[in-house]
Amino acid sequence: MKELTIREMRANMGRLDELVAAEGELVISRRGQPIARILPMSEHRSFPDHADLRQRMARLQTPSADLIRAERDER
Repeated sequence: MKELTIREMRANMGRLDELVAAEGELVISRRGQPIARILPMSEHRSFPDHADLRQRMARLQTPSADLIRAERDER
């Protein structure tokens, strides 16, 4: 991780990609307080498997049609 001030960031704007590749993470600060973080993009982002998510969710005790009907009738 490398910390840069806003002034240093502006001076190195053209090579931020090189800095991120070398350091892995950049923290931008203003007056000593961190205000932003620049991280490298991950190579591959995996999306959740919907079938797996459905399997892990607990089953409703009451059918959803009954819940919707009860919600509608309350108004």
